[in-house]
Amino acid sequence: MTTRRPPLRIAMVQFKPKLGDVAWNTRKALELCSTIQPRSVDLLCFPEMILTGYMFDSAKSIYPYLESPKTGPTSQLCTSLAKRLECYVIAGYPEKLSISEAREAPQVGANSALLIGPSGEWIGGYRKSNLFITDKSWAKPAGPGFAYFDLPAPLYRIALGICMDLNVAEGSQWTSLEHGPYELASFALEKRANILVIPCAWLASDREHRDDLSYDEDSIDTRNVSYWCERLRPLWAPDGRSVNAEQDTAVIICNRAGQEIGTVFAGSSTLLRLSRSRGRPLIIGGMTREEEAVKAWTLY
Repeated sequence: MTTRRPPLRIAMVQFKPKLGDVAWNTRKALELCSTIQPRSVDLLCFPEMILTGYMFDSAKSIYPYLESPKTGPTSQLCTSLAKRLECYVIAGYPEKLSISEAREAPQVGANSALLIGPSGEWIGGYRKSNLFITDKSWAKPAGPGFAYFDLPAPLYRIALGICMDLNVAEGSQWTSLEHGPYELASFALEKRANILVIPCAWLASDREHRDDLSYDEDSIDTRNVSYWCERLRPLWAPDGRSVNAEQDTAVIICNRAGQEIGTVFAGSSTLLRLSRSRGRPLIIGGMTREEEAVKAWTLY
């Protein structure tokens, strides 16, 4: 007899942070989250580097915004929300390296994510492994491997990556849709993760056309959503093997919206439910390109 798991309540926050304006971004995050009632969600997710913005082009420009784990503005915000809402909270932030780590310029920080528990306790953190070109101007990549955390029901096991971790790792070649490589998705499958959370600052697929009349801010960046699904292929595509075939994984791609220094972000945060027994990606819900909101879903 199969034991039915309790429902899982997931909320995502998407908005347009202002580059370098931590105070404004914090107020915006709190304003959006003020509509969430305590004990109404199990997991609340924010995008990558949500309180600082993303487009820092040098170690010098980002250095004033680097945060110490557990005590920085993002940790304080997530701790406050976790305690008020009695839920787990994940968010991305630029982590300040210790003196012993920051030995080689320009590596002054790490593009990181944190996980806070319902009582405001620090559960753990993760540093981005696969750096985007903007990250490389200041960030140190994590060592090999991704992170996962075992939590009480209804979350169970959460795997964590950040934005470009979903992409093909540097030095690898995506040979085909069937054969990958699919590092992050394969990790989630191997570890039997119930949830995969990916905070993002993912660029719009058609960002060069942002100012054209044809650009629809109320649409979804379907090209990016399709690409995300393809990069998650091991979690939903049957391959003839029985290993983990019944695994059901909720994938949270929590992206930011807006523009910074002419760079346009995709928004289009998406919640997926993926199972190889189903044989296709199932989109539970999401947001549009420019939407600023908190949205929640319940998975049974």
